[in-house]
Amino acid sequence: MHCVCVCVCVCVCNRFPGGSLLTGCCGATRWCVHVKMVTAALSCLVAGLVALVLYLRLSRPFFWPDLMHYVKLRRHRATSQARMERGIVTYLDSFLHQARTNPGKPFIVFERQTLTYRDVDRRSSRFANALRAGGALKQGDVVAQLMCNEPDFVCVWLGLCKLGCEVAFLNSNVKDSSLRHCLLGCGATALVVGADVVHLVERVLPDLKKDNMAVWVVDHTSPSEDINSLLDKVEHVSEELLSEPPKVDIMSNFLFIFTSGTTGLSKAARVGHLKAIMSMAFFTICGATSDDIIYITLPLYHMSASLLGIGGCIQLGATCVLKKKFSASQFWKDCVQHNVTVVQYIGELCRYLVNQPVVPEERAHRVRLAAGSGLRADVWKKFAQRFSTITIREGYGLTEASVGFLNYTDEVGPIGRASYFNKLSMPFELLRYDPQSYEPIREDSGRCTPAQIGEPGILVAPLTAINQFLGYAGNKVQSEKKLLRDVFKAGDVYFNTGDLLLQDHRDFLYFHDRVGDTFRWKGENVSTTEVSEILGLVDFMKDANVYGVTIPGYEGRAGMAAVVLKRDHKLNGPELYSHLLRTLPAYAWPRFLRVQTSLDVTETFKQQKTKLVQEGFHPDVTQDPLYFLDVSQQDYVPLTASTYQDIVSGKIHL
Repeated sequence: MHCVCVCVCVCVCNRFPGGSLLTGCCGATRWCVHVKMVTAALSCLVAGLVALVLYLRLSRPFFWPDLMHYVKLRRHRATSQARMERGIVTYLDSFLHQARTNPGKPFIVFERQTLTYRDVDRRSSRFANALRAGGALKQGDVVAQLMCNEPDFVCVWLGLCKLGCEVAFLNSNVKDSSLRHCLLGCGATALVVGADVVHLVERVLPDLKKDNMAVWVVDHTSPSEDINSLLDKVEHVSEELLSEPPKVDIMSNFLFIFTSGTTGLSKAARVGHLKAIMSMAFFTICGATSDDIIYITLPLYHMSASLLGIGGCIQLGATCVLKKKFSASQFWKDCVQHNVTVVQYIGELCRYLVNQPVVPEERAHRVRLAAGSGLRADVWKKFAQRFSTITIREGYGLTEASVGFLNYTDEVGPIGRASYFNKLSMPFELLRYDPQSYEPIREDSGRCTPAQIGEPGILVAPLTAINQFLGYAGNKVQSEKKLLRDVFKAGDVYFNTGDLLLQDHRDFLYFHDRVGDTFRWKGENVSTTEVSEILGLVDFMKDANVYGVTIPGYEGRAGMAAVVLKRDHKLNGPELYSHLLRTLPAYAWPRFLRVQTSLDVTETFKQQKTKLVQEGFHPDVTQDPLYFLDVSQQDYVPLTASTYQDIVSGKIHL
C-alpha cells in the first residue's frame, strides 16, 4: 500500500508544478485515502466473487451450465423472433429460405443420389403442381402420406405444404383395418403411397373407394385402375410453383402424427406450426452447425426424424444423409463413406450398435455428436466407453405437446435438468400419483400434490401459447383425458404426459417409466425400466423386456421378463439369482423368464409388451423356453406344465 501512496504523490505533485510541494502532497494525501478505499472495496469484491464461485462449485456445481444453456435458449428465441419478422414463420418458410440462400448445397444424400436444396425445391413444386391439377387439392385438405424413407418422401411432403394441405404421416407397417382407422381418424380426403408399400393399400381399396378417397402412387404406373400414378404426371409439369404458397396461421395445425399404438389403435395427434418450428431447433441446441453432415436412419413418419431430424437440417442449412432403414452392421460404414459428423438416435438403436462386433469403421469415422432420446443408462455407459469420442445429447420430448428437456451435461442417465433457469423457459411439475389408477393424488381441497425429491411423479405442463395441445383428430374423449384441470388453483389447465419422471437432489431429471409400464407386486411398485437395466448388466444378457403378469389368487402382477441371450451364451440361473439378490428388492425380481431370439419392438424401437402380457407364463401358449424362479434352489428352473398348474392352484406359493 505504501508503494501506491508514493506513486500517487509523485504523479499529483507533477500535476501542480506551480504549487508548493506541501500543497501537492496534501492533495496526494487525499488521493491516497481514496485509493486505499477503492483498493479495499475491490479486494472485498474480488474476495466475494471468489467465495461465490467456490460456493456455487461446491453446492451448485451445475449453476454455470444451467445459466449458459438458458442464455443459449434466449439467444435462439431472439434469433427466431428476428426470422419471423423477416417472414420466415413456418417449416416451409424455413426450407424456402435455405433454397434461396444456399441453393447449391447438398440437402439430402440417399444411396447414390444427392439432391441440393434447389433440387428439392423444384421437385416439390412439381409434385404440388401435379397434385393440384390431378387431385383438385386445396388449402386445408388433409392428405395422408404412406411412404418409406426416400427423398420423395420429403418432396411430396413439401409439395403438399406448398398447396396449404395438412399432411398425415402413416406408419409404413400399418395394415388393413388399422390403415382405414388412421385415414378416417385424421379425416383424410386423399392418400399418397410409395411404390414399395402400395400393396398395403390394395386390400382396403374397395373401402377407400366407398369413402371417395383419391389414391396416388409415387410411381410411373399403377397396379390398379383405382390408384392414380404420380411420377408420370410430375415429369410433365413445371418445376416453378404455379401460385405462391398460401399464408397460414402459426397457431393452426400443420401435421398429423400417429402415436405408435403399443396399447391399442393409433391416435392422430395434431402438431401445430408453432411446435414444428420449435422442434427444428433441436440440433442447434445440441451444438450442431451448418457444416455438419447429419445421419438419419429413423422412419420419417415419426416426429423425431421429420421435425427434429429433417427440420433440424433445414434450420441449420446442413446436409442430411438419409437411410432407407436402420442397419446396425452398415451404420459405421455409412458414417465413414459420407463423412458423417452427427447421428440421430431413438430408443434402442444404440443398444443394437454396442451389441455389434467391433469393426474398423467404428474407429475411422468423424462422428462427434449423437443426439436423440430414449437411451437407457446401462446402454449409455457401454456406448460412451466403446465410442468415447462421441458427445451424447439425450433429450425428452412429446408428439402432442411442446414440453421437453435436454441433458446438456456429461452426466450419464438423465434426460435433462429441473433447474431454476430451465423452469423459467419451460414450466412443468411432477405430481404424486395413485399406483393403482395412475391418476394424480388430490388433497382434500381438490388440488394436486407435487412429488418429493427422489420420488417418481407424473410429468405435467401448463398449457400456454408456447406449450400447445391441439388434441387428437376425431377423438375428443382421448383429447380430454390428456388434460388435468384445477391442478394447483381453480381454472388452471395442465397437459398430462402420462410419463413418470424422477428429480434427484442435484436437480437432474430421469425417465422412470410410462404410466402402465409400472406394475404393483407385494404392495410395492416395480419399475420395468429399472429391472430391464439391472438385467442388462448380466454378462450373458443381451436384451430384456420386463412386464407384469397376473396369477390367480394374487393381487397385482408378478414380474416377468422376455430376454435375449448373447451369442454362444446360455442362461445361468444361479448367477442371475445372485445378481438380483445384490441389486433388487425381492418384490422386483422377475419370477418368470421367457427366452427369445429377438424382442418385438415398434418402428421407433419401443418394446412391445401387450402381446407378452396377454400370453403370460402359460407353457402351452408359446414355444419359447420358459423358466420359473425357484427361490429354494436359488435358480431359474424350466417351467413345465405341472409346475404351471402348481403355481396357479396355489400349491407353489410366490
